[in-house]
Amino acid sequence: MNIVEKGECAMTSNNRRIWCDTAILMSLCFIVLLPSFPQNKSVSGAFAQTVPHAVREKLLLDPGWKFHLGDASDPKNDFDYGVQATFAKAGETAGVILPDFNDSTWRTLDLPHDWAVELDFVNVKDEDVKSHGYKPIGRQFAKSAVGWYRRAFVVPKEDEGRRLEVKFDGVFRDCIVWLNGHYLGNNLSGYSEFSYDITDYLRYGQKNVLAVRVDVSQYEGWFYEGAGIYRHTWLIKTDPVHIPDYGVFIHTAVEKNAARVFAQTGVINQSESSSFCSLASLVVDEHGKIVASSSQEAAVPSHEQKTVQQELTISNPLLWSIEQPHLYTLVSVVKSNGRTVDSVGTAFGIRTVRFDKDKGLFLNDKRVEIKGVCNHQDHAGVGSALPDRLQYFRIERLKEMGSNAYRTSHNPPTNELLEACDKLGMLVLDENRLMGSTPELIGQFERLVLRDRNHPSVILWSLGNEEWVIQNTDVGKRIAQSLIVRLKQLDPTRLYTYAANNGNTFEGINSILPIRGFNYMTISDIDKYRKEHPEQILLGSEEASTLCTRGNYAQDTLRGYMVDYDLYPPSWGATAEKWWKFYAAREWLAGAFVWTGFDYRGEPTPYSWPCINSHFGIMDMCGFPKNNFFYYQSWWSDKDVLHIAPHWNWRGKEGQTIDVWCQSNCENVELFLNGKSLGKKTMEVNSHLEWKVPYQPGILEARGKRNGKQIVARVETTGEPVKIKLTADRTLLRADGEDVTLVTVSALDDKGREVSVADNLVRFDVIGKGKIIGVGNGDPSSHEPDKVLVGQYQRRLFNGKCQVIVQSLKEAGAFELTASSEGLKSESVFVKMEAVQLRPSVASMPVH
Repeated sequence: MNIVEKGECAMTSNNRRIWCDTAILMSLCFIVLLPSFPQNKSVSGAFAQTVPHAVREKLLLDPGWKFHLGDASDPKNDFDYGVQATFAKAGETAGVILPDFNDSTWRTLDLPHDWAVELDFVNVKDEDVKSHGYKPIGRQFAKSAVGWYRRAFVVPKEDEGRRLEVKFDGVFRDCIVWLNGHYLGNNLSGYSEFSYDITDYLRYGQKNVLAVRVDVSQYEGWFYEGAGIYRHTWLIKTDPVHIPDYGVFIHTAVEKNAARVFAQTGVINQSESSSFCSLASLVVDEHGKIVASSSQEAAVPSHEQKTVQQELTISNPLLWSIEQPHLYTLVSVVKSNGRTVDSVGTAFGIRTVRFDKDKGLFLNDKRVEIKGVCNHQDHAGVGSALPDRLQYFRIERLKEMGSNAYRTSHNPPTNELLEACDKLGMLVLDENRLMGSTPELIGQFERLVLRDRNHPSVILWSLGNEEWVIQNTDVGKRIAQSLIVRLKQLDPTRLYTYAANNGNTFEGINSILPIRGFNYMTISDIDKYRKEHPEQILLGSEEASTLCTRGNYAQDTLRGYMVDYDLYPPSWGATAEKWWKFYAAREWLAGAFVWTGFDYRGEPTPYSWPCINSHFGIMDMCGFPKNNFFYYQSWWSDKDVLHIAPHWNWRGKEGQTIDVWCQSNCENVELFLNGKSLGKKTMEVNSHLEWKVPYQPGILEARGKRNGKQIVARVETTGEPVKIKLTADRTLLRADGEDVTLVTVSALDDKGREVSVADNLVRFDVIGKGKIIGVGNGDPSSHEPDKVLVGQYQRRLFNGKCQVIVQSLKEAGAFELTASSEGLKSESVFVKMEAVQLRPSVASMPVH
């Protein structure tokens, strides 16, 4: 048996990953634990005699919620919320908050859920609505600004005496939570996780009801943010003596052929008597072998918490790196008065990170140029409520491009994103949402650091982004100092930066940073700043913002499309080629983060309606690459790259000049049209090649050489589409009701060639053990629905492509996805579902 943290723990050749749950495995393995344990022994052999009894349970609370929109201005349409005194007496409430409120007519759904993506677009002249993707979210849309969620469940009588906690990974936004009519609390930020101890409010052996009111009348960002309980929820059960939330902190030091692991573990005693505790900590490798162990005893008085410091040594450790992201698990086992009461598994990696003012970033003493991207968190089809697998899909696409770093713009990410970065090898700049030193804002910052400080992928903290009101002031400096003081208390192992868009200004926040972050070289003089402040480490916290629309080659201000050439940055930005050449030529710059890896809803710069999402992405909303993808891949990866743009379907433009670009890392490239050479050109490093070609139908072919190897790419004139083609990114899923496959839809001509200009409307049907959860096509001006709650899913191809996301059911078997379009031959793809052990979850029950 391998001991692993909850998450993807094994990968086969076809990128399938097996999910397992820490709580179950820990409880099975550590009921009986010797005071010391021999290293290099397998976990399965060590604990063959253990008793299967869970000491800690982490149960998914996602399935079976009830949902209904409320109203931010009319109490009658908000289930009379606020009409009666809700906070006068404990448990005295009315209406929708009551446990026996009749919600039988409400919609039943599983989390994560984003109700904003389900709403129609609205054409209003409002900059906030525009920046949020023209969805009716915000104060002026009272009837879609409030959502109510209810969840009924039973806690067995056997759980009396344990501590129970309900945890929300993310709710956008301003939410109030009640249990059985009792007010639990209010959480403001849509990006910070939060939890409540519900032990005192439970009805054991009876129905319990959570009620959550979510209010999105106010925005936090200036981009699409979604609405609702869009991340996971959990019910966590522990013994009164246990490791508290964020109770384990791990950091490492590498010395020659060994690594020292420093483990700081908290143990809290919420019982009425003192507890004599022992804490055993075991380091387990990826093969289930125990490679280090330590045990320590401590007396923990009633209602107090003790912190245990331990040091473990691993011989010949496997280091975490971008290329080989090796992970270990620290298994922490607590015994109280001789009885095992808690076990927690925490994944970590062993690596060294240092920044040098003259040479940038070093990972494991090897210089690494940051080839990063910034990203928001929404995706085509699903809004902000991404299934876990989608996080891995997006990181895999970025790594395929050659990117090695991810900035979580501009907020704490979901935990599953960081797990994907840990497992796939992606560096992370982890960003705070809003700078401040009040209890609310510093509390949000604390939760970010406490949650994420064990992730090996996280190499740097960002205190904030473009706080233009305070960034040059003493107020900003004092706030930053307060955040830094708290950061050093919680995580003394990492440096920090701030994403500044104030040019060469040193005063204010920038004056107290070890690493200065530049948002955009165009509005700065970085060379001058370097001369003036030679001791400060410098990096590009945000760069480029190049504007492109996938597959489009004519500016269209009416429909809101840019051209898919590296030509048009906004006034503050730069082309991909310009910024990368600048940074690549300066070793003292640690690298930079491109704005952005993927398009996102909102901020449709330089357009307004009908354009509803951004053009900044290197990929579109679906993850389909734009031409700049291949520029970065040419110079960021070690792949052989030769890419021709544009397509070669220009009917009616015979004889007219077409701009042809080649993105490549070949030493030279020769271009041919219908077998005739149009000339050979030498490739300058970090550049591209261009030809002006009079259009003739046929075959446009590029031939290049790289390291003595010939590489060939071609585009050709196609016929009209006659058939649909479906390509699933995975054809074997887990039958867990969570796993997804992303299906690319395209159209072929009668010779089987993809028609890159096809715009057919395609309809979708699923038969079997799957369901469609969203569609998209990357069109920044499409007003087609991503979600279809009633009726048939459909989507128009945009420049030859669209995407369907299909999720498995909780039954083994298969499903058939069929795509049809008028005048085209239909196509089907078959996807199998393998039986798996489901993640432990809380059974739902009807209120009536």
